Amino acid sequence: MSNANVRLSPPLLWAGILALMVWLLSACTTATPGPALRGTGDLGVLVERADGRVKIVDTSARRVLAEVDGLGDLSHASVVFSRDARYAYVFGRDGGLTKVDLLTERIERRIMQSGNAIGGAISQDGRIVVAQNYSPGGIKAFDADTLELLADVPATYGDDGLRSKVVGLADLPGNRFAYALFDAGEIRVTDLSDPAHPRTERYGAGRQPYDGLVTPDGRYYIAGLFGEDGLALLDLWRPEQGVRRILAGYGKGDAPLPVYKMPHLRGWAIAGGRAYLPAIGRHEVLVVDTGSWQEVGRIAVKSQPVFVMARPDGREVWVNFAFPDNGWVQVIDTLAQRLTDTLQPGRAILHMEFAPRGEVVWLSSRDDNQVFIYDTASHRQLGHFAAASPSGIFFTSRAARTGF
Repeated sequence: MSNANVRLSPPLLWAGILALMVWLLSACTTATPGPALRGTGDLGVLVERADGRVKIVDTSARRVLAEVDGLGDLSHASVVFSRDARYAYVFGRDGGLTKVDLLTERIERRIMQSGNAIGGAISQDGRIVVAQNYSPGGIKAFDADTLELLADVPATYGDDGLRSKVVGLADLPGNRFAYALFDAGEIRVTDLSDPAHPRTERYGAGRQPYDGLVTPDGRYYIAGLFGEDGLALLDLWRPEQGVRRILAGYGKGDAPLPVYKMPHLRGWAIAGGRAYLPAIGRHEVLVVDTGSWQEVGRIAVKSQPVFVMARPDGREVWVNFAFPDNGWVQVIDTLAQRLTDTLQPGRAILHMEFAPRGEVVWLSSRDDNQVFIYDTASHRQLGHFAAASPSGIFFTSRAARTGF
């Protein structure tokens, strides 16, 4: 019988086709491997401010996985994460909003949404990303998937319709957002549960609110005031009561020191029923009881604090400082209410970020072009790696936390 007369039965024919397909798929996979199969819970983003670049880092292995370029002006960049912690939304100073895929290690989408911006937030349900803008003043809401504009809420005030710089943007339960108007002296809360019809409530705050935070339970929004001693507190469960002034006149009787860098409240130094807050123009950390919101103490520190950050378990608070003492870090014991250590990791320590459960802390040293990793039990350095003018450090554990 000749080969021309040989016919394969249908089962044999399909078996041959299937074997060929498996071989082809195997060959393609070998030739062009995709991203490594992994979760995102131990990933993070490190901002290299001078180069418009971020490093994607592994917080468990404590190493750099990849670099992503082309993010514009990152001189005051901040980052929030998608609900599944796969995507990082990077807010640049130049108004750029960039969605970075942490698994494929590339830019997913990028838009220019304003002329000058300093940060943003993501909604409770993870569907809306909101940018806070200096110019033009206001907030803008975007679809978290496509970055399509959903709402533009201008921060207008006064009879002439001026626009204020927006600071201290924080996400709230119910897809609401709280923020402060630096020029108008207001706190505003915008409900974006229906982005096509945003609803905004206004509250008088005081002179020049410069930053804000929301407590971990989403109940209180606190704005620091640059133009006067004190902070403005809004109870979001009972907003009809209006803004309450706390720590009013904390610097009374003393001449304020020059302020070289605005302190930040976003460090979330709330631990053990107390809030630890940087004092403007003073070498002090203010301690407030979160039940009464009354001052219960002050802790003298080396210089003017910038970030006052609580370790995740609340047992310690770590503090960094403004120029010219920005090479130092101090540690406060929250049980003893006193300083327990003074460290000098490197020059210009701009940011600190604790591992999700607090066993280590990462410190960015801009002027040494290094990131240092410290053990929080022994306060000893465990390692370091090179980075170009590093500033903000953001871990994906923030994705599950209100206000981050």
